[in-house]
Amino acid sequence: MVEAWYMDDSEEDQRRPHRLEPERPVSLAHLQQLGVFYWKLDADKYEDDPELEKIRKERKYCWMDIITICKDKLPNYEEKIKMFYEEHLHLDDEIRYILDGSGYFDVRDKEDKWIRIFMEKGDMITLPAGIYHRFTLDETNYVKAMRLFVGEPVWTAYNRPADHFEIRGQYLQFLAQKG
Repeated sequence: MVEAWYMDDSEEDQRRPHRLEPERPVSLAHLQQLGVFYWKLDADKYEDDPELEKIRKERKYCWMDIITICKDKLPNYEEKIKMFYEEHLHLDDEIRYILDGSGYFDVRDKEDKWIRIFMEKGDMITLPAGIYHRFTLDETNYVKAMRLFVGEPVWTAYNRPADHFEIRGQYLQFLAQKG
């Protein structure tokens, strides 16, 4: 099951857990209030998993590819790692399914505090369009992930501040409705 917590403000290595002291765990229900959805799947059978196919069909995830993030596999590794960790948003949902390895997605809560979500093999997450977030590897320095999209992939990240985008306003309205 996914594990999430509020982060500390440390400037230490971004790949460390950065748990707030005392710890403040975050529940799956709390993540859902932010529009973040999670599934646990069997990553060993991703190529013909009926559960994954059901999710893809229901949510219209028609495009996918697989990315391996590690020094030996990703061109311009250091540059990409820095780019992934810049706080940004997308105009579309970000959907990731961890096939191997592990890493962290950080998302902003309603009060603009960071929540860290630990992702490992079998975890699938959807971050809503308009949410400020970032990604980093953990100390294993390796993750293999499936990237899914509704329609053609759009890779554009808009670094903060990006509040002028309509999708950001829609996301803030969604949060306001959640109370």
